[in-house]
Amino acid sequence: MHLQPPESAGPAHASFNRTRHFGDISDSLPFGEKISLSSIDGPTYLTAQTVIQQVAYSLSDKIFSYSPETFDLDLAAKQWAAKGDLNANGHQTQVSALQTRSGAASAVLGYIFSRDFDLSKRHIPQSILASVASLYPMRAALRELALLYAVASPFVAHITATDYTGGSSRSLVTDYTPALAIAEELGYGLIASSSAHETQHMALFATLLASIVPTIHIYDGIVVGRETTRLIEPLNCSELHEAYKIILAEMGSLTGNKADMDGRVLRLLRALNGEIGTAYELFEYAGHALPETILVVFGSVEASIASQVATALSKKGEHVGVINVRVYQPFLEREFLRCLPSSVKHVLVLGQVRNKHAVHDDTEHSKLYGDVLAAIDFSWTGVTAPAVSDVKYPRDYVWTPSSIVRILRHGGRKFRSLHKHDPDEISSVQLLDQSVQQYTFWDLDDSILIDAPKAFGRLLSSQSTSNVTIKTKYDNLLLGGVVKTEVRSSKRTVEAPYSIETADFVFVGNEKLLGELDIVKGLREGGILLAVFPSLRVEDVEKRLPARLRQSLVKNKISLYITDADATDMAQFDPNVKNYLTQLVFLKVAREDLFENGLGKLAEINGEPESLQNMSKEIEKVLHRVDVLDSWATIDPEIEIPSLPKDININSFDRFIKEEAEPSWVLQDWAAAAKALTFKEAFGTKQALRPDLSVQTWTVHVKENRRLTPKTYDRNIFHIEFDLGDSGLKYDIGEALGVHAENDHSEVMEFIHTYGLQAEDVVEVPSRENAKLLEARTVYQALMQNVDIFGKPQKRFYEALADFADDENEKKELSALGGPEGATEFKRRAEVDTITYADILLEFRSARPSFHDVVRIVSPMKRREYSIASSQIVTPNSVALLIVVVDWVDTRGRKRFGQATRYLNSLAVGASVTVSVKPSVMKLPPKSTQPIIMAGLGTGLAPFRAFVQYRAWQKQQGEEIGSVLLYMGSRHQREEYLYGEEWEAYQDAGIITLLGRAFSRDQPQKIYIQDRMRQTLGDIIDAYIKEKGAFYLCGPTWPVPDVTQVLQEAIATDATKTGKKVDPKKEIERLKEDLRYVLEVY
Repeated sequence: MHLQPPESAGPAHASFNRTRHFGDISDSLPFGEKISLSSIDGPTYLTAQTVIQQVAYSLSDKIFSYSPETFDLDLAAKQWAAKGDLNANGHQTQVSALQTRSGAASAVLGYIFSRDFDLSKRHIPQSILASVASLYPMRAALRELALLYAVASPFVAHITATDYTGGSSRSLVTDYTPALAIAEELGYGLIASSSAHETQHMALFATLLASIVPTIHIYDGIVVGRETTRLIEPLNCSELHEAYKIILAEMGSLTGNKADMDGRVLRLLRALNGEIGTAYELFEYAGHALPETILVVFGSVEASIASQVATALSKKGEHVGVINVRVYQPFLEREFLRCLPSSVKHVLVLGQVRNKHAVHDDTEHSKLYGDVLAAIDFSWTGVTAPAVSDVKYPRDYVWTPSSIVRILRHGGRKFRSLHKHDPDEISSVQLLDQSVQQYTFWDLDDSILIDAPKAFGRLLSSQSTSNVTIKTKYDNLLLGGVVKTEVRSSKRTVEAPYSIETADFVFVGNEKLLGELDIVKGLREGGILLAVFPSLRVEDVEKRLPARLRQSLVKNKISLYITDADATDMAQFDPNVKNYLTQLVFLKVAREDLFENGLGKLAEINGEPESLQNMSKEIEKVLHRVDVLDSWATIDPEIEIPSLPKDININSFDRFIKEEAEPSWVLQDWAAAAKALTFKEAFGTKQALRPDLSVQTWTVHVKENRRLTPKTYDRNIFHIEFDLGDSGLKYDIGEALGVHAENDHSEVMEFIHTYGLQAEDVVEVPSRENAKLLEARTVYQALMQNVDIFGKPQKRFYEALADFADDENEKKELSALGGPEGATEFKRRAEVDTITYADILLEFRSARPSFHDVVRIVSPMKRREYSIASSQIVTPNSVALLIVVVDWVDTRGRKRFGQATRYLNSLAVGASVTVSVKPSVMKLPPKSTQPIIMAGLGTGLAPFRAFVQYRAWQKQQGEEIGSVLLYMGSRHQREEYLYGEEWEAYQDAGIITLLGRAFSRDQPQKIYIQDRMRQTLGDIIDAYIKEKGAFYLCGPTWPVPDVTQVLQEAIATDATKTGKKVDPKKEIERLKEDLRYVLEVY
């Protein structure tokens, strides 16, 4: 039931609206602020991502954008299009924002080859802005475009080499491997930008190259793409167009056959150099004139750092060099060898591979290594060809100057320990001159100060003689969200795509950070540390600083300042005062020489001229210098000093969006609900089925609930079927049914009684869909359907509950369980004792939050999803599930159950259930004649029952169907032969062509599903490889490696017989992309 509260006629409360702070739009924009298209002209602060959009917008007819959330690959372009800005062709560039999914980029084909396409625009390029993760879903469309390119518009894809990955400390990684593979496979051009200073030129070159061949322009999107830096002479929109026209005219029609492609690419780059006054090469060498060791590199950060390191080492007399591969496709071997000095003895190829397993796999090589090796082996004309080594690195590797030094000096032999910093190697590669000033700012991401460093950087950039860079990094996992902003300032251009290791000034916005990170490690000797310590007296500082930090301050002669903007009365009336006042403190401590003249500029940047002038008088109240005592250098031996990381892991492009604070639940009596029901129009009351749920739901009724295993057996596996009635629920093959389960009635009533609640009290809570609507529920309903009171508590629950504890010992224990010091005890409670929220609330008697606070700090119940075990085309009025009851005995001897499985198992025939439908990857192949190979363990057989039902229906309709291979695994045939009679009936009817049954414990030796597959390898080869079938595995994760190994054996065996050269691992990856290798495991 929704209650619409009437407008309040009560008194108004004074409140402050949050002022939009400078720099808080997006870090993909310069200083985080919007920029007009016309302002990109002459010396300008830009990001690589913005200038790439400028090139695409200026020269393209249409931009197709596939920008993941927070990547903001098209933010500026959409802004320009919304304003109606015209491109260089006199038209408004269309920007179409699309989602990445299978068949992505089909919209490009549809547009270019549409009957309605304006043929007068055929010569104007079409552009894509996307992340590298979009390339594989685009493959089919890109392949078709390559085949039709002779009659297509020029096409260029600007790709950020950024992707998310699991199983890594960094969930954001720089990934070039898909671009290398796609370009080589489809014959696309592939160009890389190594720094923000050349991205505009390379984006222009890629657009020019698109007149010859469809082209991919790739760049690092984690560091290079989002760093604000000063570009000295960026071309404006008109200049870009003029250069584009002149170069194309100079090149003529660029016609010719594929044989002279290399020559045309080389002439095109030289024409670009001649027009814009640059000296780019396909392969660019940096280093000693007579190198003995050469490192070949492709990419952005890698290429930039490597070139700078090689130059620095060569000045010290070291015979090393670097070749940056600017154009990877087409790979011009002649030009590469021309760039390779004759003195070289050892060529190291810095080649990216997907993960650490590939790094250590001696049989796998990087693509770049293959091209370099082929060029030297087949085309070397010297006396002795240099040795070529593949120095592989995974996508999540973070490059620093010292790691490049180590490769050049040790030939890559120590790659596995590159993350270990050798002080001698670090000191030998100071790439920045001593005039560069470096500032690091640390804070939690919910701080009002989060964008203050950008205003400080903007102030530094206002000096015409300064070149400033700003990078902001986010770690959403540490302390609930940490932000690090790095600012560099120099009189020369700064190119430093790596973290600051010797800052002049470090700001820490929250003292929690000092206990989680070795922040002083990033300060130079004699540097300045400024930290926010609320309500702290100077004499109490020592107690609050970690021992290791105190020691480092003494050892490195660090000057320490503390600040607390809340100490001024002004902060009590306006929350923005803290932001502005802290910026003034930055300036006072870090650059006192700019304070007097910079005050007005800082006020202008923030749009608060009067406020900042007044605040400058408050600095003495909020800023204090702390004496660093010599005694801090000694640490009590009994104090355990933890080893802390000195940097964060970049896993997001934006601050962590915490759950919005929900307004408190209000306890009411039935009178309030009665009024709402009686006077529906006045209160805007609407009755709804489970209004708390944000997904579409249906009510179904239990038609059958049948246990499949004997009652004496220790596993209760049951088949439950629901009558859909007139609910209107529709589902497809392979989809999952979301069950919105309820808690156990007796346990809920026991908790209500023990906690002292009234079951019939009415709760009002704002709707998830519309905060102006209130949902009315009883306490009993809320605990039965909304609040996961018998779920597993997270750490944040202990931390939140500690605030309610009156007993100091309980408060300390709860706080410890919510922090790092209680990790072992927390794990024991969660994994051994399987403690619930209710257990904790009843254990800590002094911590008694009110019911509305219980709702706020306890997680909401989530739906449980189960693979559907039926095909609606066969059973149109029902849906079936196959479920195993999850149960165990906890350390207190209590019989415990999985919430949803107990709920479903207890349902009687006729009982109503709230359900929803979730799509799945488990889809049948497009053709009925394609074989299907299914491997299901236990309840993992559920979707395959639907598959087989549908194949049987197709055959009944007279359609030809492919072979059906079903492999099933369980412990015992007598007890767990799930749907056994059905499978045998389908086999007798000729639907199932092979039934491989693996009952692991029915014989002395264990027989698993992979064993049955290996015994029928010939059938798998026929169905999977020769007849292009699809393979599916559903169930637990543990058999995945073994089952995959069998499929690889099948691929290898067939390749041997047919004389083909196939890499089974890569073939599996290709089959995954073609949806012919599908896993649904848990």
